[in-house]
Amino acid sequence: MNRISRRFGLLTGLALCAPSLLAQTADWPKAKPVTLLVAFAPGSSTDIVARALTQKLGELTGGNFIIDNKGGAGGNIASSQVKRAAPDGYTVLVHSVAFAVNPSLYADAGYDALKDFVPLALGPKTPNIITVNPSVTAKTLPELVEAAKKTPMSYASSGIGTTTHLSMERLKTAAKVDITHVPYQPAAAINAVVAGHTLMASTSMPPAVPQIKAGKLKALAVTSATRSPLLPDVPSITEFGYKEFDDYTWFGFMAPVGTPPAVIERFNAALNRAMESPEVTEKFTQLGLAFTRNNSAEFGAFLRTEVPKWAAVVKSSGAQAN
Repeated sequence: MNRISRRFGLLTGLALCAPSLLAQTADWPKAKPVTLLVAFAPGSSTDIVARALTQKLGELTGGNFIIDNKGGAGGNIASSQVKRAAPDGYTVLVHSVAFAVNPSLYADAGYDALKDFVPLALGPKTPNIITVNPSVTAKTLPELVEAAKKTPMSYASSGIGTTTHLSMERLKTAAKVDITHVPYQPAAAINAVVAGHTLMASTSMPPAVPQIKAGKLKALAVTSATRSPLLPDVPSITEFGYKEFDDYTWFGFMAPVGTPPAVIERFNAALNRAMESPEVTEKFTQLGLAFTRNNSAEFGAFLRTEVPKWAAVVKSSGAQAN
């Protein structure tokens, strides 16, 4: 009887919740502001992507989209918060490729990338880029590697376990050179190199490109298999004989498990339209970001390849985060 009573109570509760859930689905996103919980600090590439979209999302849907930066623990703080949020489409995680990396990098990231979220849409992606302070005499990546073999050097990255960190660790292994890693918050890594606190950086392109164009940084290589159209004079790392490099930083939008399919579909459509709009496309292009339309299922399939891919890189590099 107790089991029957509990089951009846659960069914009754679900029945009572159903009208509310249906109402929320029908009203989305006009019932209340939609919070885009960004996993990194203001000024980071993830933040830049999110802020480029808020106004356009509002125009397309009639809703109010706001940014809430929750940096810390490589993005795990934001991921854990969204994981626990109400699955109503009003709290969404905006993260980078670190979302796929962290479960293998941390002893306990606080979430399962493939089970605790519903993929909304894969956003734009950008190659990582290796830059140096203008005071560095090396003009090419091979020259930099040779200099690092003779004189101790360090490099700034966007944080432990980011692809910017892992790409450089792969280069160090391939080039048989030891360069000390100095992790920063994403928005701070480039500033550290511009200021000369660290003479070399491996970051994504958005925060680096304005400094490169202003002459405050020298770009030596991008980590994609081919050159970036935005910086056509900057060689690809593969041009220097480093094979199997095609590393990108990508950005994605995730909702808590249980978010209604109708909201997922509507949100995905709005994100695609926003990222394809002329004004957003222009901004992305200026930052070296490229976007391809995709749906929730396609982003989910992409994640199922990315999570094991970066788990293997983490294992081979020996990278760890406490």
